[in-house]
Amino acid sequence: MKVGIIGCGRIAQERHIPEYDANVNVEIAGYYDFHFDRACALANQYGGRAFETLEELLKDKNIDAVSVCVANSAHAEVSIKALNAGKHVLCEKPMAVTLKECIDMVEAAEKNGKKLMIGHNQRFAKAHVRAKELITQGAIGKVLTFKTTFGHEGPEVGCASGGANNWFFDKKRAGIGVMADLGVHKTDLIQYLLDTRIVETIAKITTLDKRDPEGNLIGVDDNAICIYTLENGVVGTMTASWTYYGEDDDSTCIYGTKGIMKIYEDPWYAISISTKEGENIFYDIDQNQGKSGIIDAFVEAVMEDKRPQIDGKDVLNAMKAVFASVESSEKNMPVRIR
Repeated sequence: MKVGIIGCGRIAQERHIPEYDANVNVEIAGYYDFHFDRACALANQYGGRAFETLEELLKDKNIDAVSVCVANSAHAEVSIKALNAGKHVLCEKPMAVTLKECIDMVEAAEKNGKKLMIGHNQRFAKAHVRAKELITQGAIGKVLTFKTTFGHEGPEVGCASGGANNWFFDKKRAGIGVMADLGVHKTDLIQYLLDTRIVETIAKITTLDKRDPEGNLIGVDDNAICIYTLENGVVGTMTASWTYYGEDDDSTCIYGTKGIMKIYEDPWYAISISTKEGENIFYDIDQNQGKSGIIDAFVEAVMEDKRPQIDGKDVLNAMKAVFASVESSEKNMPVRIR
């Protein structure tokens, strides 16, 4: 399988390219980036050709599939062009910056008979896979509530595009801030873990601390707190933040009628369960996966001609919840998700 990389920034360099390179069934055939020299450097390192234009890459009939690793605002445009050119697409999250764009991407994939997969890698974390199994088996009884959190000190730290000038802080390129960067992960994850969908949100999405090079608050959100109601009646909170200036937090707690499950909260155990009878159960799961799992799953879906595990259509409800949360915050009212 021959793949092309569209957008050669940090996520491409740290995840997509190394994981494709490690997959024996893949050859990286092409690279495109606004900065042509960056594409050339990667071609020299991993092999393949650097293309001067996106159109040239998409016209290459040898390329079967592409990874779309550009800024959020370009996800839909680039993905739809690639799908219309007959390429399978793995697009980074968030899927797009409007619901219409998300729907257009799904329709383009269906019209062209191509795979569209979205990079929600949290579903592939070993602890999340095992947690879903345990919840399904009734390890904590009927789920009642939850809290899920994803916070760190911000995308400007170690960003290839440089500090406060990084594109994540640019509303024109990012569209939405931390809600689209981190919040979308946990929004998708809770639906995956509990095998249901979000039907209502009450949200506060705001900018508290992040500033641009001139010292002004950035134009996108750096904190998001949502109260989600799920279709099965479960209620819980989702918090995303770029202002956790100490330890990162990537934890999820699920509260059931028989006990409590904590995921990635204990420093020693990926999953811990405390039961109402006072028993404590710990699951020692390797947390150093090395690979995200996304790339290999995408390659497998294309090569075996099967539906991707995180199909674009599956992600639509998570994106609806994101956009509904933005609306809820703006209007200061609950918003139903249809």
